[in-house]
Amino acid sequence: MGAGHAHVLYRESGSPVHRLPPEVKIVAMVVFTLAVVATPRTAFWAFGAYALLVAVVATLARVGPGWLLSRALIELPFVLFAVALPFLGAGDRVELLGLRLSEDGLYGAWNILAKGTLGVLASLLLAATTTTRDLIVGLDRLHCPQILTQIATFMLRYLDVLVGEARRMRVARVSRGDDPRFLWQLRGFAAGVGALFLRAFERGERVYLAMLSRGYSGRMPAVWQGAGAATAGQWLVAATVPVLAAAVAATAVVLR
Repeated sequence: MGAGHAHVLYRESGSPVHRLPPEVKIVAMVVFTLAVVATPRTAFWAFGAYALLVAVVATLARVGPGWLLSRALIELPFVLFAVALPFLGAGDRVELLGLRLSEDGLYGAWNILAKGTLGVLASLLLAATTTTRDLIVGLDRLHCPQILTQIATFMLRYLDVLVGEARRMRVARVSRGDDPRFLWQLRGFAAGVGALFLRAFERGERVYLAMLSRGYSGRMPAVWQGAGAATAGQWLVAATVPVLAAAVAATAVVLR
């Protein structure tokens, strides 16, 4: 993890958003999402304002709309559920494109689509501008429980190791005539999974004992947090988006 582990969503850049400390980006994303969730579903203008804020941040972060929209497809199951609501919802019916749809269902579908999409886009921007290691460092600086940050650290550190081990085991099986596409070879696949589990467990035990021998006491050393904690000025800069979002949400609630 000391090498600054990245992930598949991270986009290398020197943008102003990338340079912000991770803790301020995490707080900004959470507050922005809470403001979006608190907004009444009938305040259509407010969701347009949120979308504009997301677009501005994406432009500053040099993250293209195509990249964001393609990764936002992860919310497709929720989209399908939202599409079904106007047909399944109860209450008053309205005529739309020759179909009689539930008014509450239409509002519910809009609520899920708008808030879900904005939340996903905000999360994607955080992931695109912050490495996995920095995300964990940011959570640690925000005093997230140590047990959670340590589990995440070890998981991310050795995930690539386990994936590489599984890939080598598969190559070894295939080179010996195994073809995992056939159902009758499921037993060999299951045995491989069991062997991988045992190897992972033994590796984890060795790593833990090595850490204990080097003075590990159940907490990451202070050096893990590293330099570059957020300054007051950086907190103020990062607060721009969540403060604007909170103001939009408050105005939408008052005008409801």
